[in-house]
Amino acid sequence: MNTSYLVSAARTPIGRFMGAFRGVAATELGAVAVRAALDRAAVDPRQVQEVIIGNVLTAGVGQAPARQAALRAGCPPEVSAVTINMVCGSGLKAVMQADQLIRAGDGRMVVAGGMENMSRSPHLLMDSRRGWRFGDQRVLDSMQHDGLWCASEQVLMGKLADATARECGISRADQDAWALTSHQRATRAIDEGWFRDEIAPVTVASSRGPIEVASDEGPRADCSLDSLLRLSPAFAEDASRDETDEAQTSCEATVTAGNASQISDGAAAVVVVDEATARSVD
Repeated sequence: MNTSYLVSAARTPIGRFMGAFRGVAATELGAVAVRAALDRAAVDPRQVQEVIIGNVLTAGVGQAPARQAALRAGCPPEVSAVTINMVCGSGLKAVMQADQLIRAGDGRMVVAGGMENMSRSPHLLMDSRRGWRFGDQRVLDSMQHDGLWCASEQVLMGKLADATARECGISRADQDAWALTSHQRATRAIDEGWFRDEIAPVTVASSRGPIEVASDEGPRADCSLDSLLRLSPAFAEDASRDETDEAQTSCEATVTAGNASQISDGAAAVVVVDEATARSVD
């Protein structure tokens, strides 16, 4: 059985909700990451046998999102491309499938990754084709409906996060403390340039002309434990606003906008190859 090797990796900056990437298609973000990963491996896109990209919020993105990204990245039309939807695990599943192709001998070079633009997820009119005669109609948020709503349990994923925290004994204080540490570490890494080598900058249009986005938008240097404690739980209407430790640990809902993962826009890609190709790349 063959062994697979990761010979390069690249990612765009991670944009915040309605931030710098609000006007950039997910497929363009994916193309930037794929192109950068191929460039860093110093390989010809014509050598790629398959492009596998995770993408969950596909409404409005257009047909065959992975293929769009592959073509925009310079891969020729004969390169196969497939889009994976395993919700949060989509990008990781893409890398796993690339590894399986290499180990099975079905490919020598595969590009894998993930791309998402949550800011551009549209709202849906589910019954509009049949027309309406009278009354108000429901508009669905595709971000929530297709990405953040558990179809089997019929509940928001955030409520499941609350349930998991209770089951595992993870308190509100634990979550807030870890969130603060995460912001502090991320902002330090940005300030000291630790992410510079992995990021592929993205040029976006603005009223002042093209702007290069080269840094993550999510980490907040002004984050503090006090500011985190002031946030109410996001997924419980009756959650207490009492800021004492006792209230925070006893409250049934503990996930907030401050200690949960943000709504993000971005993409990442890796080049996966077999041993013979890895030696030639080196």
